[in-house]
Amino acid sequence: MQNINAEIIAIGTELLLGELVDSNSAHIARVFRGIGINVYMMTTVGDNRERIAMAIRNGLNRADIVITTGGLGPTVDDMTRHAVADATERSLVYHPELFDQIATRFAGFRVRMTENNRQQAFLPEDAILIDNPVGTAPSFIVKNNDGTVISLPGVPREMKFLLADQVVPYLSKQFRLGTIIARVLRTAGIGESSLDDLLGTDLLNRNNPTIGLAAHSGQVDVRITAKHDSEEAALQLIAETEATVRTRIGPYVYGTGDEELADAFLQLLVQQKQNVSLIAAGIVDVIGAQLSEKMADGGPLWNSHVFPNAEELARQLGLAPDTPLRVLAENACQHYLKDDASDLAIAVVSYDDDYERIDDDAGTTVAVTNERDSASRSYGFGGRHSLARLWVTSWGLARGWRMLKSNGDGDG
Repeated sequence: MQNINAEIIAIGTELLLGELVDSNSAHIARVFRGIGINVYMMTTVGDNRERIAMAIRNGLNRADIVITTGGLGPTVDDMTRHAVADATERSLVYHPELFDQIATRFAGFRVRMTENNRQQAFLPEDAILIDNPVGTAPSFIVKNNDGTVISLPGVPREMKFLLADQVVPYLSKQFRLGTIIARVLRTAGIGESSLDDLLGTDLLNRNNPTIGLAAHSGQVDVRITAKHDSEEAALQLIAETEATVRTRIGPYVYGTGDEELADAFLQLLVQQKQNVSLIAAGIVDVIGAQLSEKMADGGPLWNSHVFPNAEELARQLGLAPDTPLRVLAENACQHYLKDDASDLAIAVVSYDDDYERIDDDAGTTVAVTNERDSASRSYGFGGRHSLARLWVTSWGLARGWRMLKSNGDGDG
């Protein structure tokens, strides 16, 4: 298996302006991972001939393959073919037969072709044509001593088809490729730095498989990535490393791949025959709503208490209206844990707005409590802010899952 490196260049000023999101690069990276090609860098560049050419030259200095998307249309700002010619020191050559194909395709689409489409029949000298049966933008491959440049359309549907139908088969013939496989372990109830410490440098510094951490709110993903000539061998490498990883962080792993925390949380509730109290004040019952989406037949395993604002919750608990959010959330958990005879309580208390506060001024607090443990966290967003709703749900379920898991493990 050869060690082949690639770089991806997404071309289009609309990407830099934030008008479009570059989904092409992510798709290409996933495809390349599947055939064992390393992607170490992605670049986005606007519709500027000199800057595109510079990005291609830089890519060829670092990688075996540079793949571009976008800039192959007929308008004056479609500069990719010119930039590839500049970067590889070639001239553009007109192909009349290619122009005839483009004209035929337009006729088949019952669309009038304008004269500016003629520029799409120009390709860098000695380029290998990639026929595009699903669009009108011809694509091409240019090989020189520095590496290979592959230029594909920016339209995702066309790009994906050509990548699978022609580019991957071409690369498989040119290089002795293997496969890169990744497996993700999903953890909750532990921070990134603590997880890093438990895993240890001997695991985190491995070259194959490699191990990386990706932190989310209340959760951290552990990605194990292996490369080998065959899928079977790569999977074996991952299995061996995963077994070692689980001996160190197993109590914090709630799932793999695309498994979601809400599913793991509900599964533990059912297995342990536990009940949870959910309290929400100044914010919709975001945790209850997510659990409801996941709940199968059999009825709810939680009691919900929703208050219009923090002041009303404070009044219900006999506390002062200006009680700090953290104190209020923690008291609410303690109160309803007893009042509902629940095994776990999660309270989310918020100012009913969407402001982003500064410094340490909390806008939303989430607290999680059982009879043995308690934890809370504050965020600087009001309850109507989308980030507050996302983060408190993730962190609250993560902490709740960990407390339930500790009950089962007996290691609270």
